Amino acid sequence: MKIIRISYSKNATFGVFLNELDMPFAVTAELPWKDNMVGLSCIPAGTYTCKRTISPHFGETFEITEVPRRTHILFHKGNIPMQDSKGCILVGEQFEPPGIIHSGHGFGEFMSLLKGIESFNLTIV
Repeated sequence: MKIIRISYSKNATFGVFLNELDMPFAVTAELPWKDNMVGLSCIPAGTYTCKRTISPHFGETFEITEVPRRTHILFHKGNIPMQDSKGCILVGEQFEPPGIIHSGHGFGEFMSLLKGIESFNLTIV
């Protein structure tokens, strides 16, 4: 799977989520790039392994592992990165400044796409 980051602002990083066939299925919102600072920045572009996990706060999801100097980076619902994320990736259906909307549906589609899968590779460009 792949996230293509398409827009950067002082408050957010926006991307398009592609499935294994390079077809878009959701949009993403992250914190802005702030040199990979814990809780304040999106993660660096690169290739990561994502593993199914149960978050005490967000429930069943995937954790992005092997992020330099970072842990507990999750995919989850949320609309505005500066309010709803501490470095995780929000998944939604549509861009709506200052974030994304229909996050419940977008995250649900993400989890349905990965039904029965315990891990996958993610490339962020």
